[in-house]
Amino acid sequence: MAWQAVRRVGPVLASRCPRLSAPPLRVPAARRLATSSLVLSARKFTDKHEWVSVENGIGTVGISNFAQEALGDVVYCSLPEIGTKLSKHDEFGALESVKAASELYSPLSGEVTEINAALADNPGLINKSCYQDGWLIKMTVENPAELDELMNEDAYEKYIKSIED
Repeated sequence: MAWQAVRRVGPVLASRCPRLSAPPLRVPAARRLATSSLVLSARKFTDKHEWVSVENGIGTVGISNFAQEALGDVVYCSLPEIGTKLSKHDEFGALESVKAASELYSPLSGEVTEINAALADNPGLINKSCYQDGWLIKMTVENPAELDELMNEDAYEKYIKSIED
């Protein structure tokens, strides 16, 4: 709103102040994109509802919003030890909720470098913030080509719609 007001008042002020007569600043398209869509587009999903985002060769793994909603309130989280070597599709832990229990499967091959220790005392973080504070493990990415086999956000949303029908 403030930007629109400046655009309307700008021409009036330009005649009184020569410094304002410069052409309006153009913001590149990439700068106008919402941060949330940039974050989500970098995330990849499995058909078992795990997600992974990779930064500097380390993948952060969690479960999708669809999965946490289906599970209900998570009350317990079992995660692997640091140093555990995983292959793609290996079971690496489990989540228990008031409704059900669900196994966790590795979206990529690699070695566990970190676990989210906060989940031991507060597994509900998975429900409150599945894409931020409720991540599960961090792991090395042994084979980056495996990322190409995963779904992007749009493909995952289509997948969810297909299984709901």
